[in-house]
Amino acid sequence: MPATTALRRTLAVMAALPLLTLAACGYGSQAEDDDSAKVAAGAKKIDGLDSVRIGYFGNLTHGTALVGHQKGLFQKELGATRAKYAVFNAGPSEIEALNSGSIDIGFIGPSPSVNGYTKSGGKNLRIISGSASGGVSLVVNPDRIKSLKDVKGKRIATPQLGNTQDVAFLNWVAEQGWKVDAQSGKGDVTVVRSDNKVTPDAFKAGSVDGAWVPEPTAAKLVAQGGKVLLDEATLWPDEKFVITNIIVRQQFLKDHPKAVEAVLKASVEANRWINANPDEAKAVANKQLEADSGKALPAEVLDPAWKSIRFIDDPLAATLDSQAEHAVKAGLLEQPDLDGIYDLTLLNKVLKAAGEPAVDDAGLGVK
Repeated sequence: MPATTALRRTLAVMAALPLLTLAACGYGSQAEDDDSAKVAAGAKKIDGLDSVRIGYFGNLTHGTALVGHQKGLFQKELGATRAKYAVFNAGPSEIEALNSGSIDIGFIGPSPSVNGYTKSGGKNLRIISGSASGGVSLVVNPDRIKSLKDVKGKRIATPQLGNTQDVAFLNWVAEQGWKVDAQSGKGDVTVVRSDNKVTPDAFKAGSVDGAWVPEPTAAKLVAQGGKVLLDEATLWPDEKFVITNIIVRQQFLKDHPKAVEAVLKASVEANRWINANPDEAKAVANKQLEADSGKALPAEVLDPAWKSIRFIDDPLAATLDSQAEHAVKAGLLEQPDLDGIYDLTLLNKVLKAAGEPAVDDAGLGVK
């Protein structure tokens, strides 16, 4: 990476996006702190903390957090320090919660991670682990789009201007030789920024011809008659790319390394259990989704969505660097300096203790 580069502007739209309605933690909705009842007798607080506040999305791509919450794994590792949770719908609001100190640790996608790091001049967050890869597809109306070349001239939804899937789709469009203005979404393809909660209705109504979206939205579209035209994993080396990271406030990492290590132990254990028990794991994740949102996913959505996600501890740092470059090419991001965005020291300590190989930061770790 180059020496420190002046960041003239980051994802401008991210800075302008409104936060979620204020809720219990200040930015996201508060999940039930039911793990607090499972504190073992005689357990002690870690680093003298009363609680550790953990943020995640109500998405299957955040399955590590869903399973870790539902099974009480975070609480188990934190002892008498209570695990508290906040559920978010968008990356910008979770980054704001982290920046304000409303949460301590969060599960989040690569684009918000890059944006949050660069906006603070590299002073506020660190990526401390991976969590998941994959789980993103281009799903289309098969009556309107029968091949990849048919995407030209059509209306394709992405979740949000400048978000991880939006950047990926814009990069794919550019690789086809097509032109699209990133800000307006107008060009050889019309990019429609649509919240994942709204996209299935828009697809059903015919106002969009397809969508480049994460799970479970992709599976919901398939259940409505859509067809997976492209799995984003096929565009990446070894079909792996980061979709979910674990981030932490730098000050919290400095002041409470034992608490951070405890959360990472729980995350590694959650992923190990998920991979050893995939059918039970998807049911557990779905149970937590129901607890958080009041509605579980039906089997026709849950089953294919879960199969498309790989739960891994490796943050796949090289792919995050590539995703940042894609945002630069799209004109959404000035060349960022990502040196120091990772600190995988505690993760590799946990992996070593578990008999697992160390993971790499692609040269973007703290020096």
